[in-house]
Amino acid sequence: MLNYILIAHLLGATIWTGGHLILALVILPKALASRNVEVLLQFEEPFEKIGMPALGIQIITGLWMAYQLLPNISMWFTLDNDLSVLISLKLLLLLLTFLVALHARFYMIPKLSADTLKAFSVNITLVTSFSVAFVIVGTLFRTGFG
Repeated sequence: MLNYILIAHLLGATIWTGGHLILALVILPKALASRNVEVLLQFEEPFEKIGMPALGIQIITGLWMAYQLLPNISMWFTLDNDLSVLISLKLLLLLLTFLVALHARFYMIPKLSADTLKAFSVNITLVTSFSVAFVIVGTLFRTGFG
C-alpha cells in the first residue's frame, strides 16, 4: 500500500513543482518583459485546476506516510532523529507555502497589474523555491543526510 501512496505523492509533486518551475522560468519572464499580467493569468487559471488537487494529494499522502513512519504525532516535532527533522521541514515548507499563497490570493492578486507584477513575482519565486525544497527534502527520506 505504501508504494501506491508514494506514487500518488510523487505524481502530485511532479505536477505541483513542475508547474511552478514552468511558471517561474518560462511564463514569468515573458510576463515581466512585456509587463503583461494576462500571460500569467492564462497559465495560472488552467494550472490551478490540476495544481491545487495535486497539492491536496501531496498533503494527504504526505501526512499518511509521516504517520506510517512516526505514528506518535508529537514525535514529528522532537527534532531528535532524522525522520522528525525531515517531517518538520516538510510541514514548515507547507506552512510557508500556505502563508505565501494566502498573501498572493488576498493581497497581491486582487491588485495585480503591470505596476504590481514585479512584486507579485516574489510570491511566484517563493512558492517555486518552496516546491523545489519539498522535492529535495523528500529525497532525504530515502537517501538520508549523509
